[in-house]
Amino acid sequence: MLTNKNAVIYAAGGAIGGAIARAFAREGARVFLTGRNLSKIDAVAKEITAAGGKAESAQVDALDEQAVDKHLQDVIDHAGRVDISFNAIGIPNTTLQGVPLTEIPVDRFFLPIATYTRSTFLTARLAARRMVAKRSGVILTVTAIPSRTGIPLVGGIAPAWAAVEALTRDLSAELAPHGIRVVGVRSDGMPETGTIQDVFGIHARALGVSPAQFHQMIADKNHFRRLPTLAELANVAVFLVSDEASALTGTIANLSMGVLDD
Repeated sequence: MLTNKNAVIYAAGGAIGGAIARAFAREGARVFLTGRNLSKIDAVAKEITAAGGKAESAQVDALDEQAVDKHLQDVIDHAGRVDISFNAIGIPNTTLQGVPLTEIPVDRFFLPIATYTRSTFLTARLAARRMVAKRSGVILTVTAIPSRTGIPLVGGIAPAWAAVEALTRDLSAELAPHGIRVVGVRSDGMPETGTIQDVFGIHARALGVSPAQFHQMIADKNHFRRLPTLAELANVAVFLVSDEASALTGTIANLSMGVLDD
């Protein structure tokens, strides 16, 4: 589905970035993997190339505008164009959640809002500048269900994801006339990721239950009574950035397993 596409992936060494990088490569894309931890990115790149895919890695801080700009220009100079940009940046949640809003320090509340929105804006804007010249391209964002439903003790994480979804819609409104689609994918927590395991532990302690019990409490809220997997997220991401989804822009794919009805 992605043959001859060039995809730049930020935070490709993480669970979500790595899963989607593998899926993009499996479907024929040439993936340019970035992140701050080069050894983790290299490991994903080696796995992809060992499976017959095309992958290159580079150390890039997705919060550094000059670094992102230089890397994108390197991709253009090397591969000719950027077809897909996906930002999977994340920050450790061990100190960002589990505290009531009336008690959380202001700087801790605003940290995820500033981090997620800044990085998403920088990477999307710089990719779009290259895509405009070709009048084609897809920018993909990722969020989670607290962006759309009230959940206690999530601090600034929920407002951060809500901001990313608003930015997704606004970018689409401005970029669609230039042939660029901007779409997002919204998932419930995926226990395969270390971040979610940490977060579930935080909330379990706050509620006085075990992490396994909290996991089941969350799963029981959806129609399937289980949580989505990284593979399911990656498969939807492949479709969203493919030409098969050419009518989708300015919207968020809902992987809440029925928790949210849109």
